[in-house]
Amino acid sequence: MAAYTGYLFVHFTGEEKLGEQIYFALSRDGLHWMDLNEGKPVLVSDIGEAGVRDPFILRNPLNGKYVIIATDLRIEAGKGWTAAQEEGSRNLIVWESEDMVNWDGPFCAEVGIPEAGCVWAPEAIFDEKKQAFLVFWASKVKEPGDTESKQRIYASYTTDFHAFTEPVKYQEGENHIIDTTILKAGDYYYRFSKDETEKNIRLEKSRSLDKDSFTEVYAPVLNALAGVEGPASFRFNDREEWCVLVDRFAEGKGYLPLFSPDFGSGEFRIPEESEYDLGKSKKRHGSVLNLTEEEFQALEGKWGK
Repeated sequence: MAAYTGYLFVHFTGEEKLGEQIYFALSRDGLHWMDLNEGKPVLVSDIGEAGVRDPFILRNPLNGKYVIIATDLRIEAGKGWTAAQEEGSRNLIVWESEDMVNWDGPFCAEVGIPEAGCVWAPEAIFDEKKQAFLVFWASKVKEPGDTESKQRIYASYTTDFHAFTEPVKYQEGENHIIDTTILKAGDYYYRFSKDETEKNIRLEKSRSLDKDSFTEVYAPVLNALAGVEGPASFRFNDREEWCVLVDRFAEGKGYLPLFSPDFGSGEFRIPEESEYDLGKSKKRHGSVLNLTEEEFQALEGKWGK
């Protein structure tokens, strides 16, 4: 694999017209972002609820394809948040590409259990032991003994994002848990999730992807940041430092980057505003993919200035 020299940010922008579609931005340093396609959507979903949120992009090492999965939801159409959680779509919206420039799709993949009121913020991580992707998402479900339905994280395995194993409950808290993201750094998997009790991001780690193996990492900066969701994390290409972006939904400000030398240490630094520029369009819940120079040039050539 060629060295990484840039970054792609895949995101949506909000509940305005066309805000709940797929937007791309490029960066050389992971801090200063240039919106592609003149700030207009790069991909548009006209299936399901005709809108997408929370896009997650990945490389599939099994077939060499790039895949985007996203929440099938369009709040702008007038669907309220209660209906979106309890009477929403049980589908993922999926696109595939050989080169990130020409995309096939979108298509629907039903993954939610029959009792699920929604399938929110789908993400995936490659499980090297199983040679398949662990795909996970939040669903609001009322289980026996519940006084009311609750958001829990469910998961399934796939190799191609067309066929999925039977979903299982993967993560649960005392209150709602949503917006889980997982990445591997060294020997550990790090799991960031939004805890709806404190409205903040919780960090856990494990040596495996087994659902009961994660233990909490004390991270005071994360714990003190309330009113945030949609964590997205990546490693900087040129140094041993990590970034986790958190969506400041409560203030309507979009993403804030946090820096860490080692997620396992629980240490995070909030940068000065002068240290980063997220571009003109508001960056809402999305994901970042490290890019090779060839990939960067292809994307810039297709949708750049």
